[in-house]
Amino acid sequence: MNRTLRIVASVAALVALAVVVRWVSTSAQAQDKRPAKSAGAAPIVVTTATVQTQDVPVYSGGLGAVAPWATVTVRTRIDGELVRVGFVEGQNVKTGQVLAQLDNRPMLAQLAQAQAQEAKDRAQLANAHTDLGRYTGLIKEDAATQQQVDTQKALVAQLEAAVQTDAAQVQYQKVQLAYTTIAAPISGRTGARLVDAGNIVHAGDANGLVVINQLDPAGVVFTLPEEVVQDVIRAQQNAGAPLTVTALTRDGAKLLAQGQLTLLNNQVDTTTGTVQLKARFPNGGSALWPGQFVNVRLLLGRRDHALTVPQTTVQRSQNGSYVYVVDAQKRAQIRTVHVALEQDGISVIDSGLKAGERVVVNGQYKLKPDVLVVESGQAGKPAGGEGTR
Repeated sequence: MNRTLRIVASVAALVALAVVVRWVSTSAQAQDKRPAKSAGAAPIVVTTATVQTQDVPVYSGGLGAVAPWATVTVRTRIDGELVRVGFVEGQNVKTGQVLAQLDNRPMLAQLAQAQAQEAKDRAQLANAHTDLGRYTGLIKEDAATQQQVDTQKALVAQLEAAVQTDAAQVQYQKVQLAYTTIAAPISGRTGARLVDAGNIVHAGDANGLVVINQLDPAGVVFTLPEEVVQDVIRAQQNAGAPLTVTALTRDGAKLLAQGQLTLLNNQVDTTTGTVQLKARFPNGGSALWPGQFVNVRLLLGRRDHALTVPQTTVQRSQNGSYVYVVDAQKRAQIRTVHVALEQDGISVIDSGLKAGERVVVNGQYKLKPDVLVVESGQAGKPAGGEGTR
C-alpha cells in the first residue's frame, strides 16, 4: 500500500514538472515575439519663431472720447419775431452763413428816428457856428459883448456833443438792426432746430436756436495714469514738436485718424489718479464723431534695433520671465529673459536672447529642459507695431 502511494506521488511530481517546463518555454517564446522598447522618448511637436531685430515705436494708450473742437449755441441778441430759418437740421454750414432772420421793421424805424435826430442837431450846430462867427465880428466893432460870444461858444460845444450822441445812437441802431440777421459764428454741423419760425425769441432764452459743432478738426479727450506724466513731458522735450496721437476703434482693429497732442492738463485728478490730455485730429471724412469712444495711442518715442518675439513666446514663473530656445541639437532649453515692453502681439526683449535664435511659440506646456523637439511650423515674423508702457 505504501509503495503504491509512493509511485502515485512520483508520477504526480513528474506531471507537475512537465507543466512548469511547458509554461516557461511558452512565456519565453512570447517574450521573443514582443516588439523591443524604444531607446528614447518621442520628440515633442512645437511651433517656433525667429528672434527678430526691428524698430519699435513706444506709446502709452488709453480710452478717449471724441469731442467737437468748438461748440457754439446760436442765440438771438435781441427780442423779436423769428420770421425765417435759413438752415436744415444736420447741415454743414460755413462761418457767416445766414441761419435765421428776425422781424427787422422795429429796428428800421428806430434807426430812421435816430438819423432824423442827428440831422436836426447838425442843422442847429451849423446855425450856432454861424451865430458865433457873427458875434466874433461884432465884438471887434463893440456891437456885441464878450458874454454873448462866450454864451454862443458854449452853445456850439453843447450842440457838437449832441451831434456826437446822435451819431452814437445811429450806430447803435445799426448794430441792433444787424442783430436781426443771425449768422453762423463758426463752420460746423448744425444740430436739431430748437425754435420754429413764427415764435417770439428773447435774448435771455436758455436753449437758443441751434447748436453748431465744429467737426473738422475734431478733438479727442483721453486720460492716462499719473505715472506716465513725466514720460510725456520728456517726450515733448525730446521731440521739440507736438507728439503724434493715433485714434483707433474701441477694439483696436481699425485706424480712424492721426493727429497731434495739444494739451497735457496742468494737474492730476486726485480721485482717479489720472491726467487728462487732448489731441487735435483732421476729420475731413468724419471718421470721428462727437461722443464716440476710441482707443488712443500717444507716441512717446522709438526703440531702434530692438529684439522682438511673439508675445506668446514669453512664459512667467516665480523666478521671472523665460522662454524655450531650440538649440542646434533640436532640444529645448530654458532661457531667462527680461521683457522691456509688450505691444500688440509682440514682446521686446532687453536681455537673454540674440537675433536669429529659434524660440518656441506654442507647445511650451509639454516641454522640459533638454527635451527633443520637432517644429511643426514657424510663426510669422513679429509684426512691427507700437510698444506700450
